[in-house]
Amino acid sequence: MRTLVIVPTYDERESLPVLLDQVRACAPDVDVLVVDDASPDGTGELAERIAADDDRVHVLHRAGKGGLGAAYVAGFGWGLERGYEVLCEMDADGSHRPEELVRLLDRLAADDEPDLVIGSRWVPGGRVVNWPWHRMLLSRAGNTYVRGALGIGVRDATGGYRAFRARTLQAVDLAAVESHGYCFQVDMTWRVLRGGGAVAEVPITFVERTAGVSKMSRSIVAEALTKVTLWGVRHRWSQLRGRSGRS
Repeated sequence: MRTLVIVPTYDERESLPVLLDQVRACAPDVDVLVVDDASPDGTGELAERIAADDDRVHVLHRAGKGGLGAAYVAGFGWGLERGYEVLCEMDADGSHRPEELVRLLDRLAADDEPDLVIGSRWVPGGRVVNWPWHRMLLSRAGNTYVRGALGIGVRDATGGYRAFRARTLQAVDLAAVESHGYCFQVDMTWRVLRGGGAVAEVPITFVERTAGVSKMSRSIVAEALTKVTLWGVRHRWSQLRGRSGRS
């Protein structure tokens, strides 16, 4: 299947060349789209120079820092317009190991044909390397809250290493997705599940970045908490109305 790996960047000049080399070595048949949000450090210009020498690397420039969710939505649109059958998400900072990409793609091609495959830190076999305890606690607690609020079984709904079938994204109203940060990952998982899609998880090793600065912030956490709570309340209310109607 024609596969596109989407890599959003903002000040990732140091890590991007290493990542692209690793992706080309581990999965030479995939294409890569770098979605750069006008990085002040020249990441976009560097990506253009790499793309000039590699016809499997492409670059999409955005006017400014618009958030992770908006960058992925732009990348999805670019890939769908060009007929890719599988679209993947991958961080530019090295936290998602390119050698595990094949694991996601193999699971997507399995006989049960899941619509979305998530590289999971919190299923058996998954792990995190070099994370401080408070980040570990935040991620585990956040995913536990998501499962309880939305009533889903996904262990790592906030995980950003994932592969979608094109038909799955085509069924999602991408124009209506307004989530940013890590809430975007929950939003997309929730939309796939509510649309009747199947979500599978495969274990990965998540490695804390060794270059650049983390984009995690209080506003990102607050957005996720607020939106997941709202979605959960709406979901429970619709369930109660349905039960009432049947009664």
